[in-house]
Amino acid sequence: MDRRMFIRVSTVGSILTTMSVSAAQKKLPVTPTETEGPFYPLVAQADKDFDLTQVAGKTGTAKGQHIFVQGKVVDTLGNPVPNVTVDLWQANAAGRYHHPHDENTAPVDENFQSWAIVSTNSGGLFNLKTVFPGAYPVSDHWARPPHIHFKITKKGYIEVITQMYFPDHPLNKIDNLIQRKTAEEQKQMIAKQTANQADTYDYTIVIEKA
Repeated sequence: MDRRMFIRVSTVGSILTTMSVSAAQKKLPVTPTETEGPFYPLVAQADKDFDLTQVAGKTGTAKGQHIFVQGKVVDTLGNPVPNVTVDLWQANAAGRYHHPHDENTAPVDENFQSWAIVSTNSGGLFNLKTVFPGAYPVSDHWARPPHIHFKITKKGYIEVITQMYFPDHPLNKIDNLIQRKTAEEQKQMIAKQTANQADTYDYTIVIEKA
């Protein structure tokens, strides 16, 4: 190989190496954190499964629009993370938490489970059946948009506490919490409605190794 060809091959190799390093260094941003809020469950309950629309031992079903959340937990390289503990809680369809500190005058729904602890499968997936959470007042000038709280934990990873919001809800635009986030962070925190399935939402949570 002559000197000119050697230089050309070396230059191409350097470019490819730089591209490979850049690709390797490009990571997914971790899902933005958010306040746990005042209504994390205080008392353990026996029924913590993925279906919040029914409570074990009761015959009724939760009021409101029943929806499905197709969740996925991945690391910053996009790899699915199995066996993650997904701890979640939310208000019922009327905007009331089943919590002793919630002073909202909306009614408690005794047929709504309100809290679940599930695990991701080998593909980092979890599925949730719940109700579309109601908005609720924080003050005379502020109402929280519908959202679901998530606490994501696994040994060897940094815990993420966040809130999942719903697409195109008008209260998103004036909410004091989500509006503190950048446009890109908001995009990460707002679920995507599944095509041709109005009652189903996709939501991906990105966690980082400790």
